[in-house]
Amino acid sequence: MARFSPLISLPWLLVSVTFLAVDATTFTLVNKCEYTIWPGVLANAGEPPLSTTGFALQKGESRPLSAPAGWGGRFWARTRCAQDPATGELSCLTGDCGSGQLECGGGGAVPPATLAEFKLDGDGGLDFFDVSLVDGYNLPVLVAPKGGGGGGRGNCTSVRCAVDLEGACPSELRVTARGDGSGVAACKSACDAFRQPQYCCSGSYSSPQACKPTSYSEVFKSACPQAYSYAYDDETSTFTCAGADYVITFCPTPSTSQKAASSQDQTPGAAATDTPLINGTMVYVGVAEASRASRSARTQVPAVGLVGVAVSTWRLRHLLSA
Repeated sequence: MARFSPLISLPWLLVSVTFLAVDATTFTLVNKCEYTIWPGVLANAGEPPLSTTGFALQKGESRPLSAPAGWGGRFWARTRCAQDPATGELSCLTGDCGSGQLECGGGGAVPPATLAEFKLDGDGGLDFFDVSLVDGYNLPVLVAPKGGGGGGRGNCTSVRCAVDLEGACPSELRVTARGDGSGVAACKSACDAFRQPQYCCSGSYSSPQACKPTSYSEVFKSACPQAYSYAYDDETSTFTCAGADYVITFCPTPSTSQKAASSQDQTPGAAATDTPLINGTMVYVGVAEASRASRSARTQVPAVGLVGVAVSTWRLRHLLSA
């Protein structure tokens, strides 16, 4: 009997391995920007970190990351990063996570930053995902499900904010790259810029009934109708799928209509691309100061969007009742 036990156990081993493979979800991060970016990864509270929490991604490169069943978290791109030649500390003008290193190590993106948010295997076994501008905008992002939606589960729609919003950004929300105020690097949210409850959906505005779109959030929504523009922008900005892997593309190719809108919004005479590649000896004015500020406030970024099962459950019910 002993000689047959390997034949019996091997199929069970293969079945176990198969189920493990099915349970894992692959996120592939792709850089189509004309410059290097430094993606950051933050798991939701109580979720395990992925194999990396931050890395460099050169122009044209991609990197896959595997996530376990039920994982939730967010991805973003740090931009205009530079390493201090004396200390080796990494600092970024946008999306800095305050670690001073490639790895973010549990730090979230300091606004402004465009976010791709996920909660896998949420209510009803669905993955919930979105592109969020609630924390502002620093570059275009596309989230594309691959291979999911069997049995009609979830809409499995590609979600994007593929417009260059820097040209359309109101002057009071702009983050500039140079000391003279020129060269728009990112666009803040009104909450981050003004710290007022009506923009932050806080205090007496902390409910969907009280917190409504503002003229500032509508700038984001008009340019990127699929993306979250403020905290309670659930109905048109929450998407679902099941059994899919996901490709997250930074600086995707915009559609024809988006190109036209972007060109109309662009300030006359402004350069089409304002973000050059930075190496370890180049530091932008204000980068180090912004990074130090981010580390002094290195509490986790307030959770908005799809960052928990409870939020996912509420959104699903909201969508089904719409």
